[in-house]
Amino acid sequence: MTYENALEYIHSINWRGSRPGLSRIRELCRRLDNPQQGLKFIHVAGTNGKGSFCAMLSSVLTASGYKTGLFISPYVTDFTERMSVDGTPVSHDELAEIIEKIRPLADSMDDPPTEFELITAAAFEFFAKKKCDIVVLEVGLGGRLDSTNIINPPVLSVITEISLDHTAILGKTIPEIAREKAGIIKYPSPVLFAGSAADALDVIENVSSSLGCELYMPDYSAIKLKETSVTGSVFDFGDLHDVKIPLAGLYQPRNAAAVIEAARILASHGFDITEGDIRRGLSSTVWHARFELLSREPTVIYDGGHNPQGVTTAVESLSALFPDIKVTALSGVMSDKDYKTTVDIASPKIARVFTVKPNNPRSLGADAYADAFAGAGVDSVPCDSIEAGVALAVADAEKNSRPLYIFGSLYMYADVRRALEKALADVRS
Repeated sequence: MTYENALEYIHSINWRGSRPGLSRIRELCRRLDNPQQGLKFIHVAGTNGKGSFCAMLSSVLTASGYKTGLFISPYVTDFTERMSVDGTPVSHDELAEIIEKIRPLADSMDDPPTEFELITAAAFEFFAKKKCDIVVLEVGLGGRLDSTNIINPPVLSVITEISLDHTAILGKTIPEIAREKAGIIKYPSPVLFAGSAADALDVIENVSSSLGCELYMPDYSAIKLKETSVTGSVFDFGDLHDVKIPLAGLYQPRNAAAVIEAARILASHGFDITEGDIRRGLSSTVWHARFELLSREPTVIYDGGHNPQGVTTAVESLSALFPDIKVTALSGVMSDKDYKTTVDIASPKIARVFTVKPNNPRSLGADAYADAFAGAGVDSVPCDSIEAGVALAVADAEKNSRPLYIFGSLYMYADVRRALEKALADVRS
């Protein structure tokens, strides 16, 4: 089986969709001799911030000398990013070999696995094959019935910020969603809640207490922001001074503080993690599409915020970095997201927006999205393609000396990067 064959097989079962439940992933992993049972995990759920948290924590663990696996979703440029060890994604040949092993086992099941369940099993197999010391495991959706939740009690359960998203599946209120996320909590693992919603905390406290799990929370009041720019931030966190992170966005020091808290919890439970490891790991983190600077001239920032809370934090960062300037924007979203609220939040900071349709069957059409912005009083231009939209947006930003803010679905990141290279070359020629 080639890498292309492997991807074709993985995506061929996408039509099965998301079907909550753990029976299929348990059966598939049983047929693989349960590779997950020989691994140690840090299990991470949440609505916003979990990707950045996972990237930073895995970097800290690697800096501490641990062979560290990282499982994320979705990927932003290449499928292999979904599973990596010490920052190196699974190779094409390795993935093909694993899928070749899994395919007959999955196809012979009476109730075959979904795409995400297949990928989760492949990741478990990969991390076991690599003999990882620890795996940072990001939940795909929710927690309680997510396919990652068949693991034994992890060394640490983490729940990041919780907000309204995937309400048709997870619940229509913060407490309902929090209960689904809290489904990853297992005795006797310690729990870190890195969010701020009081009604979510109530649920997580109750679940942790009922299971006899110790609950920790970062003291965000101990953060003192010293410098922030489009290239990252410098901050103090309590007695840890001048912490440097290369991830831009006002929200990233909070994510980093949560990682520091997690590292201290792990250290108190036998992990050899020093202050120097924390500093080195945070300062060397690579994480794409989260308020990422893609160009300096003109300034182009990409942020994968696609729900109201994510867009709110990105707009707050834009306002801090460019206080007196409205930006040119380019955006594309999924139709099942609360895009109308997103439009209301982003519009006051936008002078002109170019809307596109990401390459995904769930995408909202560019015309309908432009109409939503127009209804909010923003000059909006629907575009026939991502390449055309990027070219027009770059030209508009350059002409009007404005930053270009690209936001919305992570599914369009790779296409935007390719189109941006061409558009910038045209502008500079």
